[in-house]
Amino acid sequence: WLVIAVGLIRAYLAKGSYHSLYYSIEKPLKFFQTGALLEILHCALGIVPSSVVLTAFQVMSRVFLTWAVTHSVKEVQTEDSVLLFVVAWTITEIIRYSFYTFSLLNHLPYLIKWARYTLFIVLYPMGVSGELLTIYAALPFVRQSGLYSISLPNKYNFSFDYYTFLILVMISYIPIFPQLYFHMLHQRRKVLSHTEEHKKSE
Repeated sequence: WLVIAVGLIRAYLAKGSYHSLYYSIEKPLKFFQTGALLEILHCALGIVPSSVVLTAFQVMSRVFLTWAVTHSVKEVQTEDSVLLFVVAWTITEIIRYSFYTFSLLNHLPYLIKWARYTLFIVLYPMGVSGELLTIYAALPFVRQSGLYSISLPNKYNFSFDYYTFLILVMISYIPIFPQLYFHMLHQRRKVLSHTEEHKKSE
C-alpha cells in the first residue's frame, strides 16, 4: 500500500493534476487488493481474532469494486470518485498494517494506535462515497453494453441483469455501512479509553 501511495504522489507531481491518477497505480492496486482475500482465510482459521463476516464484507466489497466495476467498466477509470476510494483505502491500510507490525514488535506508538481508531471517522465515509459514486457512474455503461447480463431464452432457463445487481449492491450499503461504522466507533471508545486509563494509572 505504500507502493500505491508513492505511485499516486509521483504521478500527481509528474502530471500536476489529480485527474486520472488511477492508471499510475492500477496494477499494484489489483495485486494487493486481491491478495487481501487471504485475510478472510486468516480470520476463518483463527490466525487473526477478527470477525469473519465483517472482514469478508470489507474485503469482498473492495475486490468487487476493483475488478467487477473499475476494471470491467473502463469508462469509470477517469472518474474522480475512483481516486476518492483509492486514497481512502491506501491511507487506511498503511495505518492498519503499521498498527499490526508495531503490535507484533510489542512497541506500538500511541500516535499509530490513535490514527488506527480515529482517522476512519473521515476515511470510511470517504471510501464508501467513492465506491458508491463509482458504481453509480458505471450504471449507464453497464445498461448500454449489457455487461455480465444473461438474457432469456437460453438453455439454462436463467437470467441475470448486472445493472439491477449493481443497484442492489448500492442499496445494501444502507444497512451494512452503519453497522460497520458504529462497530468501529465502539472499538475506538473501548481501545482509546483503556489506553487513557492505563496512562493515568502510571
